[in-house]
Amino acid sequence: MTPQQYVQAKAAASGSSFYYAFLFLPPPRRAAITAFYAFCREVDDVVDEVQDAGVAAHKLHWWQQEVQRSFAGQAQHPVMQALMPLAGEFNITEHHLQQVILGCQMDLSQTRYLDFAGLQQYCHLVAGVVGEVAAHIFGQTHAKTTEYAHTLGLAFQLTNIIRDVGEDAMRGRIYLPMTDLQQFQVTANDVLQRRDSPAFQALMQFQAARAHDLYDQALALLPEADKRTQKPGLMMASIYRTLLHEIETAHFPVLQQRVALTPVRKLWLAWKMQALGRF
Repeated sequence: MTPQQYVQAKAAASGSSFYYAFLFLPPPRRAAITAFYAFCREVDDVVDEVQDAGVAAHKLHWWQQEVQRSFAGQAQHPVMQALMPLAGEFNITEHHLQQVILGCQMDLSQTRYLDFAGLQQYCHLVAGVVGEVAAHIFGQTHAKTTEYAHTLGLAFQLTNIIRDVGEDAMRGRIYLPMTDLQQFQVTANDVLQRRDSPAFQALMQFQAARAHDLYDQALALLPEADKRTQKPGLMMASIYRTLLHEIETAHFPVLQQRVALTPVRKLWLAWKMQALGRF
């Protein structure tokens, strides 16, 4: 299997909404975003799939060294072998990749966030930086597009947090800010025990409203000059925001189940944005 085949298989196997947006890109940009996304999946999987925190920390340290080696011309992993020939052309730096790894390292040592400001710092690493790199790969021409990409990345991550409340609780993690829980009189134990209640429903409505506000902010920040180049990000916004609406309509069953869109629906939403330019 070639490095290119490896990253393609890694991206396709994830079933992520991102994959459907990649399909409409021209080959060089598609190759770059697929390799970058495969890198993000590799380091994220270390946290989600390795049970022993010490082993996971060791693996993430290996990735830090692999990124250093790769930018010195000595890539060993097929993901980095696929990514490095494209890094210069699409402004992907060692700092970008190390920040993504740093965000994953936070998951090994931090399972609670006191307030939204603290959560934003984490989201910056695991989502904002990813959005920034993606915007460059898609063809960013305006400096303000970086702010759009970071804001949209935060909206995506908050949508993921809402969707995954129950799964994260089973891992002992709570990404909902503690100050928000206190405001709605939901305890950490309520979340960890996955107890639904009117208070939890109100808390989740608050989280969803915050995410919707960020989607609106991001779309308002996107410069007119880059609306065409950033269509893949807008496709992902359509898919993610539709998912958020589905979760809301179902009254936030996230403590007990994972709400998801079908692959056909994701493809339809992506195509509609590509062909018609609308949600």
